[in-house]
Amino acid sequence: MKLDDNDFDLLGVPRAFAQDRASLDARWKALQTEVHPDRFAAQGAAAQRVAMQWAVRVNEAYQRLKDPIQRATQLCLLHGVSVGADTNTAMPVAFLMQQMAWREALDEAVQARDSAELDRLAEAVAQQERQLQTTLGEVIDTRQDWSAAAAQVRAWMFVRKFAADVDRQLDFLES
Repeated sequence: MKLDDNDFDLLGVPRAFAQDRASLDARWKALQTEVHPDRFAAQGAAAQRVAMQWAVRVNEAYQRLKDPIQRATQLCLLHGVSVGADTNTAMPVAFLMQQMAWREALDEAVQARDSAELDRLAEAVAQQERQLQTTLGEVIDTRQDWSAAAAQVRAWMFVRKFAADVDRQLDFLES
């Protein structure tokens, strides 16, 4: 292991979108046990600082790989394609129209204080997220189309942000 290894190599998991969560969790726990600073207490402060760097690096890699959007982003980057979420917001017209319709439905449900409508909207958004995850898995692991993968990641980021907005409104109405 090297500190500058990519997240997949660092954790010793395949460079793939599909990951077995139990294996990923087990690998993270095993590495944390290996690099935990308490294991190096007898070796002095310098050894503990290095161990802390390793522990932080392993945790960061694990956090990225357990999140499918971040995992896909890392895979795109490893293949030379930036997701460009900050600079590339171009999306297909149909996707943008759906986003606008969802926004309008959210506004109407909030104004009417209609938690049942918010629940229906949340389920529709969750279904869209599941579809995006399935599609992204195929685009990455089967087709290895990194440009299409980057576009799917950007779309999923939009949908995830909207899902968080819906959840906030549900929490607000329930409080």
